[in-house]
Amino acid sequence: MMKKRHIIGAIALLLGMMLTSCNDFLDITPTGKVIAQTGKEYRALLTYEYKYFPEDRGLATLRSDEITLDKASITTDDQASYLDIWAWNDLNQQNTTSAFGWRRYYHAIYIANYVMENKDKITEATAAEVNQMVGEAYMMRAYCHFLLANLYAEPYKTQYEESQCNPATTRGIPLQLKANVNDVLSCSSLETVYQQVLSDIEEAKKYLNVETWEEGYNYRFNTLSADALKARVCLYMGDWQGALDAAKVVIEKHGDLEDLTKSSSKLPNNYQSVENIVALERVMTSNYASIGKPNKDLLAKYRAGDQRKSKYFKQVTASSANLLKGGKDELRCSFRSGEAYLIAAEASAELAGEQGDASANEVHLNDARTYLKTLMAKRYASSRYTVYAAELDDMDQAGLLQAIYDERERELAFEGHRWFDLRRLNQPAMTKTFLENTYTLEQGDSRYTLRFPTEAVEANPGIENWE
Repeated sequence: MMKKRHIIGAIALLLGMMLTSCNDFLDITPTGKVIAQTGKEYRALLTYEYKYFPEDRGLATLRSDEITLDKASITTDDQASYLDIWAWNDLNQQNTTSAFGWRRYYHAIYIANYVMENKDKITEATAAEVNQMVGEAYMMRAYCHFLLANLYAEPYKTQYEESQCNPATTRGIPLQLKANVNDVLSCSSLETVYQQVLSDIEEAKKYLNVETWEEGYNYRFNTLSADALKARVCLYMGDWQGALDAAKVVIEKHGDLEDLTKSSSKLPNNYQSVENIVALERVMTSNYASIGKPNKDLLAKYRAGDQRKSKYFKQVTASSANLLKGGKDELRCSFRSGEAYLIAAEASAELAGEQGDASANEVHLNDARTYLKTLMAKRYASSRYTVYAAELDDMDQAGLLQAIYDERERELAFEGHRWFDLRRLNQPAMTKTFLENTYTLEQGDSRYTLRFPTEAVEANPGIENWE
């Protein structure tokens, strides 16, 4: 991507993995350097990228309305690292402000391309092993490009009419499709980026052959991860039928949910959760989780009988709580079944508005209610669930969609979805206050989209151009 040669593209770190406990999760021990030839060496290349995969969905959470900076606990160093991100100060950031992982994404994409291009040269590996690595490489490229687009480009589709874009004529991000360090890339249209992401997902499906990785290795992409990612991509595109179809595949194959009404249940985003599909990203790192407290407005949205409130948060005062859903190494989750139910519910409800036949519309609405109720039954005390489920039956499309959005906010809190949901929904105005200073993000503000990093623009002056 940059005009800088990435030596790691030709040199593989030969790495071993010891994943015997959650504390060792994704730990890697270097044992030497070699030119990648064998299956073990190519696996090491991919493992390196998994190990250092950006945790930007957590960093983006700081920009959302989920977290309030805690004056009592935030350190001077943390303030220097995160205040500008939290306060949307993108133009005059301190030089100590943490950076989003632009370079790291393109590094991972480069290695993914390298694996794809050299698949026929890999030795000492079975055909199935090679195919699985190639499938993971396609997924790596797809997921990186997708995340980059949702950080650095406008939303593909948004409910906020004044921010609607034409994806075919809207600047996206650079697509890197070859392992060539000499390529100087320019941006593609947003439409082209999403088409490429979907194409890579379909290619991944041709190669992926591991349905389930054993514990400790479930950070790797598996067969179901392709449908899980496709469901999210289609949702963001407003392709409701595509989102529903992919989400249904996930639910049919991996529909188990943690029953939070039971004391023995795990957090849904735990890497050992029955819901977990890919346990790659530790979204809320210990650094992100320690700098603030859950927003009191978010806490107030959890209704009576909602078991998530006590599972996700530790109440300190009547209006203040500490986050239990982040800051721990075992809380790794990129895709899980709970999200699939929410995608299926939202897509079904949206499809109801596209049908000319009233009875067809009602079928979609009932499907949406069923998906949402299935999730809610595992989240609310039975007496309250009965009441809340009955309320859904009386809702029209608009009311049901709002109920789905509300459940999505409660369910996926601090899992790295909220900032992207704010972007694709109504891009609301937000106000934050810290140390008597007030910061404002206007509705539809341009800061809902990050600026390209200065170093990237300086290294590639034409980076924002596209044809």
